[in-house]
Amino acid sequence: MFNPRKISMALNDQFVRLGWKEQKIYTDYSSIGLKPASRKIDFAKNYLGVDVQFGKRPLPIYSGCAKMTIFHNMGFIDVGIEIVPVKELAEDMSSGVSYFEQFVWDLEQRGVSDIDIPVLILGVAP
Repeated sequence: MFNPRKISMALNDQFVRLGWKEQKIYTDYSSIGLKPASRKIDFAKNYLGVDVQFGKRPLPIYSGCAKMTIFHNMGFIDVGIEIVPVKELAEDMSSGVSYFEQFVWDLEQRGVSDIDIPVLILGVAP
């Protein structure tokens, strides 16, 4: 059994060692009566954003289709990379982990949008 948290931590160590940094934005929703919130991209450098997604099922599609666009519109990134497990690896992880093939299917069904930015989806195998 592969531990998603340990894989993410190992990738984090390597990105940090190479000078990549987490990028956060904060949003003040007080004007509509809500608490402030934040969004983050795991790693950013030279206008490239990278998210490692070994977590719950909906996160990769949200990150690739919404969050990357938000960070682009705010001038932090020009392109993005999503790192996700392939199905073979996801099957040996805890339940609820999304995988590359599912992400590709979701994107194909969603279609292209005029707000999209280039995002490379990398599938990691065992």
